[in-house]
Amino acid sequence: MPRGQKSKLRAREKRRQARSETQGPGSAQATAAEVKESCSSPVSEGTPSSPPAAGTAQEPQGAPATSSPAAGVSRPRSHVGAKSQVVESENSSQASASTESPRKALLTRKAEMLVQFLLYKYEMKEPIKKAHMLKVVNKRYREDFPEILKRASERIELIFGLELKEVKPNSQSYTLVSKLDLSNDGSLSSGWGFPKNGLLMPLLGVIFLNGNRTSEEKIWEFLNMLGVYDGMNHFIFGEPRKLITQDLVQEKYLEYRQMPDSDPPCYEFLWGPRAHAETSKMEVLEFLAKVNDTVPSAFLSHYEEALRDEEERAQARAAARAATPATASARSRATSSRYSHP
Repeated sequence: MPRGQKSKLRAREKRRQARSETQGPGSAQATAAEVKESCSSPVSEGTPSSPPAAGTAQEPQGAPATSSPAAGVSRPRSHVGAKSQVVESENSSQASASTESPRKALLTRKAEMLVQFLLYKYEMKEPIKKAHMLKVVNKRYREDFPEILKRASERIELIFGLELKEVKPNSQSYTLVSKLDLSNDGSLSSGWGFPKNGLLMPLLGVIFLNGNRTSEEKIWEFLNMLGVYDGMNHFIFGEPRKLITQDLVQEKYLEYRQMPDSDPPCYEFLWGPRAHAETSKMEVLEFLAKVNDTVPSAFLSHYEEALRDEEERAQARAAARAATPATASARSRATSSRYSHP
């Protein structure tokens, strides 16, 4: 077969695979890519990361290695003490870049790199300087830096519950502060209110986008993409298995149960009653849209489901309001009746 024809066939097959990966609404991998799209994996312990692939652009030193979030589990597994280089993949953000403008896609990639760098600094308890952040994104993008920093700050707060604050006005020095109400051992503290940032919202998103129930295996596949591993203490979330199978379950935000007729036993996650009461499918969809720089209606079938859920909630609230006066009136009549007849 002529070389040109082979090349066309390979290109056609790649396009077919890309469509199949991004169109399946129930795919846990697609879900993970959607949530992961806007945040790079945190750097932690493990084995050295691979060298840059051909065609990638190399950035200045001073930040941990990263790779395309759409490429799957991309967390570098080297210890963070080494001064590694940031590698920017030209084909990162495969799901969203096809519909983004080139400039928006570029800013998204730069924000992902900056998230990686900020997590590295947070874990190492090192100061965060504006000059260092500019090196990470490349000084050529100085004019775009405020927008890049804004995007990175939003994503690191939404996904990891960390807020970026300037140490002093005009000091060009920053620190990350945890907004999650965790105790010293990483478990949820008593009286913990529903978090609008942190790991719970992405987990609820994965469950919702996978048909409102997700196997434990798929949950861990997703968490691995965020740099959270079973059996490995996470520098923000503590022991992840305890967090998702005990703490969040005891707080009734998640339901963790054995799948019917599974032998050997397999487990799955669902929304818990407190999640149903304190948030909604539309709010979770808005969260997913925000971290992906899109709108809720981009998740078409799930957006329609979220709209139905909103309508049902509104009807339930209206019915409850209507029932309250009727109940009060009935009680009043019963009380009057008791006291009017000796």
